[in-house]
Amino acid sequence: MQLRLEGISKKVGAETWLHEMSLAPRPGAVTVLLGATQAGKTSLMRLMAGLDAPSAGRVLVDGQDVTGVPVRERNVAMVYQQFINYPSMTVSQNIASPLRLRGERDIDARVRALAGRLHIEPFLDRLPSALSGGQQQRVALARALAKNAPLMLLDEPLVNLDYKLREELREELTQLFAAGDSTVIYATTEPGEALLLGGWTAVLDAGELLQYGPTAEVFHRPASLRVARAFSDPPMNLIAAQATDGGLQLRGGPLLPVSLPAGAGASRDCTVGVRASALRVAPRPGDIALPGTVELAEISGSDTFVHAATPVGELVAQLTGVHDFALGASITLHLHPSQAYVFGADGALQRAPERPGAARQGAR
Repeated sequence: MQLRLEGISKKVGAETWLHEMSLAPRPGAVTVLLGATQAGKTSLMRLMAGLDAPSAGRVLVDGQDVTGVPVRERNVAMVYQQFINYPSMTVSQNIASPLRLRGERDIDARVRALAGRLHIEPFLDRLPSALSGGQQQRVALARALAKNAPLMLLDEPLVNLDYKLREELREELTQLFAAGDSTVIYATTEPGEALLLGGWTAVLDAGELLQYGPTAEVFHRPASLRVARAFSDPPMNLIAAQATDGGLQLRGGPLLPVSLPAGAGASRDCTVGVRASALRVAPRPGDIALPGTVELAEISGSDTFVHAATPVGELVAQLTGVHDFALGASITLHLHPSQAYVFGADGALQRAPERPGAARQGAR
């Protein structure tokens, strides 16, 4: 199914919720809508589903204009943040409901197959209220999958689950989406979730569509500072700099010997962006040194996040492994110039790292 949004916008009273944009999600693939809260993700999904009509522009499905056609007249499956199930129906009846509406055969077998894929088969005879939050959301996902709609919309479906359940369901959803042929639109605030799901990513901010493309491409080559901020977790380190004939002079720090595109003049203000994973404590040939003091060190999973005060500003380093740093201790972070992003005074990307597919670097 080919969904296409042409010049759509959404206004509510005097407020603009969605600025004019056009978007054609990849058919049969996952498109992630990535952005902070109130970026416009839910508003955009409601237009896609037919729950709302755009203030301007058109919504087309396979070339047919469906602008203003209500959701009940479209073949759309939706999963929300909340655990929305039929409370008086058992888990089995919830999953079977779209199958019965279509008059399908072998309903029991299909229900059990879906329940097995989502690990809720032992709960088929229970009511949703007897399940945990994670189990209830699995029921909602199973019902959406049972509908087998050509368009599946998931609005931050894992946000209300605990960390462990989110990790489990992310992996399962990736496999489920890969096995299906629906066009999947998945809204999230988490860059890591977008990277895990892969596919394509549309970055939204304050109702604007900033960039759309293959997820890895958008991550490694953010078109602007706004995209880089939205697609970095932890946030990208940003350092004020000035372009010179010899490279980039970091404000308060060393010269970064990098080449800018032809035509980039000297004495031009710019911003150097450094992902936390590009900083390390063990130097390598060609690295520049950024000395500082430890302000905070925290362990998350198998990584250690170190916040350091340096002459160029506060930097966050994501180091592989578990490390012990005393607060106030001296630390020197190292960066290879090839790992630096450069954004112009207008915020547009001027230079991306030389090896965008390189493995994440950390402490050794």
